[in-house]
Amino acid sequence: MDMLLIAGLWLDGSAWDDVASELRSLGHRPVPVTLPGQGDGSASATLDDQVAAVLTAVDSASGKVMVVGHSAACTLAWLAADARPEKISKAVLIGGFPAADGKAYADFFELRDGVMPFPGWAPFEGHDSADLDEEARRAFADAALPVPEGVATGIVRLTDERRFEVPVAIVCPEFTPAEAKEWINAGDVAELGKVKHLDFIDIDSGHWPMHTKPAELARLLAAAAEPA
Repeated sequence: MDMLLIAGLWLDGSAWDDVASELRSLGHRPVPVTLPGQGDGSASATLDDQVAAVLTAVDSASGKVMVVGHSAACTLAWLAADARPEKISKAVLIGGFPAADGKAYADFFELRDGVMPFPGWAPFEGHDSADLDEEARRAFADAALPVPEGVATGIVRLTDERRFEVPVAIVCPEFTPAEAKEWINAGDVAELGKVKHLDFIDIDSGHWPMHTKPAELARLLAAAAEPA
């Protein structure tokens, strides 16, 4: 199966290299998506540009695809399900939840000179980064790509109720499936409360399992791709 892999903030497609290698060995076709403004040097990219890049990848695939979003990019995966519900076999959300219609995509941190740079590790102390040693933290920070303001502050637009028919799997790294269920049942994740087929997958890692547990993450994605 084609699997579109969409990395979160400050990452480019190379974040998936180890996961993609393992997925290929398991017989799948991973397609890391290059997001405008996160790897192509364009500081003027917008959220619409990133959505367009994801939809181009969806449309280029043969047959249905599984779309995988990490962190903030869970919203991009969900926007793909909204725009192409007939083409998405499943949306897999790793360490994040989709923003609701009318909300900003990812205006989480300070903007400087038209971009949102990596804010350092202070906001991610605890479960998020517990499995990253000092060397891994330095490497991540050195490679982090500032996210264009037009992406971070872009407004999410969802229009097609058929998105709720798309099966969703939530991969739970720094939080547990029980916590995710609690948040959804409490109405904190409005979009997922309406999904008709929702699964939860546990992985014992921090927020970036593609870096710290790529083989296990790949096996979980391969299992998620199997028919129910």
